[in-house]
Amino acid sequence: MSTTPLSVAVIGAGMAGTTHANAWRQVGTVFDLGLPPVRLHTIADAHLPFAEDAAQRYGYERAVDDWRVVAEDPEIDIVSIVVGNALHREIAEVLIRAGKHVLCEKPLADTLESARAMAQAEKEAGVVTAVGFTYRRNAAVAELAKLVAEGHLGEINHFDGRYWCDYGVDPATPMAWRYKGPMGSGALGDVGSHLIDTAEVICGPIVSVSGAAMMTSIKERPVATGHVTRGTALDTENATYEPVENDDVATFTAHFANGAVGTFSCSRVAWGLPNSLMVDVLGTKGRVSWDLARCGEIKIDDVNSPAGLGGARRVLVNPDFPYFARGSSMAFGGVGLTQIEQFTYQAHAFLQQVACLTLEQGALPRCASFADGYREMLLADAVARSAAAGGAAVDVADLPELASL
Repeated sequence: MSTTPLSVAVIGAGMAGTTHANAWRQVGTVFDLGLPPVRLHTIADAHLPFAEDAAQRYGYERAVDDWRVVAEDPEIDIVSIVVGNALHREIAEVLIRAGKHVLCEKPLADTLESARAMAQAEKEAGVVTAVGFTYRRNAAVAELAKLVAEGHLGEINHFDGRYWCDYGVDPATPMAWRYKGPMGSGALGDVGSHLIDTAEVICGPIVSVSGAAMMTSIKERPVATGHVTRGTALDTENATYEPVENDDVATFTAHFANGAVGTFSCSRVAWGLPNSLMVDVLGTKGRVSWDLARCGEIKIDDVNSPAGLGGARRVLVNPDFPYFARGSSMAFGGVGLTQIEQFTYQAHAFLQQVACLTLEQGALPRCASFADGYREMLLADAVARSAAAGGAAVDVADLPELASL
């Protein structure tokens, strides 16, 4: 394995951007040794104080206020893109042409046209590209997928998932890019993208969606005059307002290729729930559930229970779960884990892909590709079309748009 360092940059120094910055800092501390060392090179953010703060906190050498500086720097090898969705395509295409490996946050883009262009660029690129569906790296979620794949729960008949957040519940939260765009690009595009990907990781491909409904609870938001971060509330007494364009709440049902049905709901106006992701999977021989708020455990009920003693039992995440044994410095049940580790595991898997390691060589499962990100956006678009048609069923079994890449 090469001992030549690979230089990393992060574009975007907000909440998710600093989490990427931390992941690259931690990337060599988990799983097997032997990967190329990482040089923490640059943090870029249009608001330079954010970039400077993140660079100092996470040990990066430089802070800049223009992502083009990253693109033009021949020393930089790997870049995380963690900015507004509308910027993803331009930045990714420039970085790919510059020969840099690109890890882009979800959702892949702001429009299907841009997502398709990014998937096409990936196909033609000579670099590694991926989109950040980090819940694939959660030890408990991966264990749920394993239980399904191994038939422990029997034939799966129902998946229920809900991702409820409250970052938009305050009407004084200012207008931002998250509140712009067509119906389906709001709560569904933001947290719903994670929910859709997680469902397919656990239960396999979705083949149709139906019964979709969306609503916008807060019709307008105040316009900020300065730089704000997610969740910042404004003094609205003298504020001007702009209309909210997309969905605060989205719900839909789905059918999976394995015959199971799915029920989904997502919200960014769920009072008192800052970041609440919950999953239930039910089959003919058992059921299992997981709650992000209790990330270090799952609850399972199955045919192994003695007669008269059935009921959900708690199982702590432990070294027998995927990722946990070598992904935690204290790998035993009860230590728990957080959402933060998922980003570190993702960065490690991405670095393995850059180093051309395979599953046969002990690599982690590959990161979601740009094509995977395009697929998720096609599914979300189908949900939006179902909602616009009063809940009509939309077939997504073939997705010719994806097949034609």
